[in-house]
Amino acid sequence: MTSGPTSRIGDKFRAAGDALRTQLWPLPVFAVLVAIGLGVWLPLLDAAIGEDMPSAVSYLLINGGPDAGRAILEATAGSLITATSLTFSLTVVTLQLASSQFSPRLLRTFTGDRVVHATLALFLGTFAYALTVLRTVRSGEDGEEAFVPHIAVTFAFLLAIASVIGLVFFLAHLAREIRVETIMRKVHGETAATVERVFPDRRGSASPVLPVAPDSAALIVAAKSGFLTGVDEERILAAAVKHHAIVRVDCRVGSSLVKGVPMAVGWARSGEPSMDDEALKAFRHDVVAAFNYGFERTAVQDVAFGFRQLIDVAAKALSPGINDPTTAIHVLGHTSALLCDLTQRELGERVLRDDDGLVRVILHRPDFAAFLNITLDQPVLYGSSDPAVVDRVLSLLQEVAWHAADEDKPAVREQLQRVAAAIRQESHPPAVQEHLQGRLDEVNQALDGVWSPRGPVAGGRV
Repeated sequence: MTSGPTSRIGDKFRAAGDALRTQLWPLPVFAVLVAIGLGVWLPLLDAAIGEDMPSAVSYLLINGGPDAGRAILEATAGSLITATSLTFSLTVVTLQLASSQFSPRLLRTFTGDRVVHATLALFLGTFAYALTVLRTVRSGEDGEEAFVPHIAVTFAFLLAIASVIGLVFFLAHLAREIRVETIMRKVHGETAATVERVFPDRRGSASPVLPVAPDSAALIVAAKSGFLTGVDEERILAAAVKHHAIVRVDCRVGSSLVKGVPMAVGWARSGEPSMDDEALKAFRHDVVAAFNYGFERTAVQDVAFGFRQLIDVAAKALSPGINDPTTAIHVLGHTSALLCDLTQRELGERVLRDDDGLVRVILHRPDFAAFLNITLDQPVLYGSSDPAVVDRVLSLLQEVAWHAADEDKPAVREQLQRVAAAIRQESHPPAVQEHLQGRLDEVNQALDGVWSPRGPVAGGRV
C-alpha cells in the first residue's frame, strides 16, 4: 500500500469545479455578459454595413421599420422574463420535492444540472440582448436619422425561437430528472467515479505494519468547525517530511469536525530530532493547512457520501409517510454494485511515504465493513417487516459474499447475523420464514464459494 500522493492541483480543480457546478448563477451571469456584448456589437455591424448589405442576405432579415423592430424586441424581452420566472419556479418546486420525498442531500444533484443552467442562461441572455438592442432603435423623430439594426433584430427573433424550443426541452428534461430511477443512476455514476479516484489501487498484498503513536505524540486540532471535505496529500506529506515527523489523521473525509477538537496526531520518527515549542507550533500549522473544510459534504474525495445519499432515499422510502419499498429495493441494487466494486480495491488506511520509502502520513479511510454498515443498517432497521426488502438485503449479501476477499467475509457474516436476528423478531407467516431461512443458507454458501440459484420471493412477490 505504497502508492504515491494524488495530484494536489487535480483535487483543487475538482473541488473548485464541484463548487461551481452546484451553483445556479455562473453560467447565466456569463450568458448575460456575452449577450450585452453582442447587443452592443451587432448594431454597430449593422451601421457599418448600411446599404452595402447583399440583397440575398437582406431578404432573409426582418426588414420592418422602427415600430416593427421595437415590437419584436419588446415582445422578446417581455416573454423571456416570464419564461425565466416559470423556469425558476419549476426548479424550486423540483428542489422542494427532492428534499421532502427523497433526501436533502440530493439537492446538489439538481442544482448541478447542466440543462437547468443552460436554460436559465439562454432565457436571461436573450432578455439582456433584446433590451440592449432596443436602445439602438431610432424612429427618426426630433430630427434624428431613423435606424433599425436589422441583423440584430433578426438575431433576437432567432434567440426567441431557440428559447421556445429550450423551454419545451426543459420541461421534458425536468419530468425525466425527477424520476427516482434517474436520481439513483446519477448518484451511482458520481459515486463510482469517486471510488475510482479515491481507491484506484486493486487489492494486493497484505497491509504493512504501521507505526504506533507514542504517548507523547502531539495532538493536532481542527482549525474550524464543519465537514472535512478533503485532504491535500502532497501538502501534508511535505509537512511531515519538513518537520521529520509522522502524521496520523484520525478522522476521515466526510467527518463532522468541531473547532479545537483533536483530529490528528504527530510525532518525531525514532532517531530523528524532536521538536521544540516553536517547531511544534509550525508543524501543527503546516499540517492543519492541508485540510479542506466545508459546510456540507461533497463527492470530490468522500466516497461514503454517495452511499449516504442512496441510503437516505431508501430510508425515506421505507418511512410510514412514503411507504415505497420498491424504491428501497432498487436502491439496494445500486449499492450492491458499488459494494462489489469496493471488494476489489484497497480500502482502509492509506500510507504516504517519502522519497526514501519511510512512512510519513497515515490517513484514516473507511474499510469494507464501514461501507457495508452504511448500506444495511437503516434498510434492515426500517424494512425488516417487509419480506421483499429483506429478500433484497439477502441478495445483496449473497452478491457481495461472492466477490468478497477472505478478509472481508467476517464483515459479511456479521451483517448476516444481524439480518437473521431481525427476521426472527418479525412475525412473518411460516412460508415466508421458511423462504427467508433458505435465502440465509444461500448467503452462507456464497461465503463458502458455492453459488446457489436464488429462489422466488416469498408470497410470489415480484
